[in-house]
Amino acid sequence: MVNAVYPGTFDPITNGHIDLLKRACKLFEHVTLAVAHNPNKKALFNLSERVEMAENAVSSYDNISVVGFDNLLVDFTHEQNASVILRGLRAVSDFEYEFQLAGMNRNLAADIETIFLTTAEQYAHISSSIVKEVARLGGDITKFVPPQVIAEINKKLG
Repeated sequence: MVNAVYPGTFDPITNGHIDLLKRACKLFEHVTLAVAHNPNKKALFNLSERVEMAENAVSSYDNISVVGFDNLLVDFTHEQNASVILRGLRAVSDFEYEFQLAGMNRNLAADIETIFLTTAEQYAHISSSIVKEVARLGGDITKFVPPQVIAEINKKLG
């Protein structure tokens, strides 16, 4: 069977991410949730906080591990003994950017395939950015993120 890497900043991890992971667990022997350190994005949570929240959110799955990384994704994928990069698509607008990334990754490492999974309809409107904005403005985010993530967001935002 094949191992996959599911990369992202996961700032924070959402129910949409978890749904995609659940479905990926049925397709791959092992899935590494790769939490990226991206200095170009202004994250609410630091890398270790994002890794810890993700670990808590997926702790009931035997074939998922959570690892932070700050190197080239294809190099990280090789380090994880994976041959697939898994990406989620919420909307058609995501596809163009993801298509470009997949092409670049294929050029850098032809032995790694990128596979896209579409987001379940009930999660298509959820993004980490929108969740943070709703929380900042005092909105209810209980339908969008796991309970332990809500507690962490509340701590951060005061």
